[in-house]
Amino acid sequence: MTSDPKQFETEKEDVNDDASAEAPAAAGLETPAMEEAAGEAVPGGASREAELEAEVADLKDKLLRTMADMENTRRRAERDRAEAAKYGATSFARDMLQIADNLHRALASLPEGARDGADESVKVLVEGVELTERSLLSAFERHGITPIAPQPGEKFDPNQHEAMMEIPTDAVDPGTVAQVLETGYMMSDRLLRAARVGVARKP
Repeated sequence: MTSDPKQFETEKEDVNDDASAEAPAAAGLETPAMEEAAGEAVPGGASREAELEAEVADLKDKLLRTMADMENTRRRAERDRAEAAKYGATSFARDMLQIADNLHRALASLPEGARDGADESVKVLVEGVELTERSLLSAFERHGITPIAPQPGEKFDPNQHEAMMEIPTDAVDPGTVAQVLETGYMMSDRLLRAARVGVARKP
């Protein structure tokens, strides 16, 4: 029985194809088909890892923002507490200024030399008023309340002085304080009441 040469050639090619397919596997090499199979072993592995990293980064950012907000809140609370302790009595202090003004006016209304000719009861009364005024001013000083009492000729300061009128005079330079009508006060570094003054101008 004679063999067909063409059939022999076809069988030889099939054998060669099988050998070439097995050779890379035997040598430890990966074919495209093997790579595809390996990729299917852990579906979406790289994308899942990227999602986890993004989630960690987002949580870290939120944590840092929360910590920053808490620190800002703590500092703001400390500042508010300090200001409350420092300026909490502002309204009360302003009311007490009227008492200081009245005591000063009472002493200023006493004519010079009137105490010498007065009887003992009047002298005791005047000394009591003076003592009360000194005690009140001492209490002001202990609580950080200091007077603003510009001297005649001192430059007018709109941040601490309130101009009530103009006084024509040559005694001091124009634009300076000519007369103090009412003493002003500072509470620490905050203006409690401006000093009311008369400002000099040329006659």
